[in-house]
Amino acid sequence: MGTVLITGGHAGIGFTASQEIASRLRLDLVLAGRSPERMERAAGQLNAGGAAKVVLLPLDVSSLGSVRSASAQLTAMLDRGEIAPLQAIVCNAGGQFRGPISYSADGYEDTFATNHLGHFLLVNLLLDRLVPNGRVVFTASGTHDPDTADGRMVGKVAEPNALALANDGRNGAKPLSGGVRYSTSKLCTMLFAYELDRRLRATGSSVASIAFDPGSIPETGLLRTMPKPVQWLAKTRGMKFMMRRMGVTQGSVDFSGTSLGQSPPPRTLRAPRAIIFSPTMAT
Repeated sequence: MGTVLITGGHAGIGFTASQEIASRLRLDLVLAGRSPERMERAAGQLNAGGAAKVVLLPLDVSSLGSVRSASAQLTAMLDRGEIAPLQAIVCNAGGQFRGPISYSADGYEDTFATNHLGHFLLVNLLLDRLVPNGRVVFTASGTHDPDTADGRMVGKVAEPNALALANDGRNGAKPLSGGVRYSTSKLCTMLFAYELDRRLRATGSSVASIAFDPGSIPETGLLRTMPKPVQWLAKTRGMKFMMRRMGVTQGSVDFSGTSLGQSPPPRTLRAPRAIIFSPTMAT
């Protein structure tokens, strides 16, 4: 038996992934997030199946202090034997912040802090606790590639300069658009996934680094900062048809969430290396 830590595993594709991990793989779950009531409801639904143990871990991935605290709590649970050995870290939480630019508790631009910095720190703090053949899984996005329809839809990525992205819009400078901030944060996620894999290979580690593109899924909370009419329009059949014709990668909560949930394998299965994959939807 093993344990999977998943951020944002209580909603959207994260919850579908959690259901897959608990029911099919029968692995214990640590749900990490910042919405206690929603996490408790999700845990209740997951526990109803009786297939796996579910533990809740308070975590605001945009706050480096919260990441350190959550990592320390998880490490203590592992040391005390309260949860099974850590088999996978699924970095799924994220957001797209439109409108006026905002900053995290640490003073970093929210999109960069939430989608990249927090998970970067979390993985580095817990990497040594993964079992042999463990996995680090990132929910990425095809928007990182400006040569695809996905990338053109949100805006061409900016130079992935960490200091510039963390301090975007400071000192009176014109900030990047919300779409560019999002796509660039996902580019940073991809770069981290590749570099992590390179370093793991260099040390002879059997741990795998995987990036997963769930495709465009307007039903998730990703568009929660968009105007209500835009949120509604994005969910219509006509808009989805138009996006498919444009070549935008399409996903769904069930299809993409289940695919994400299949990324942490049974411990007896040797992990592959540096897989980058995305859904292919026929309709």
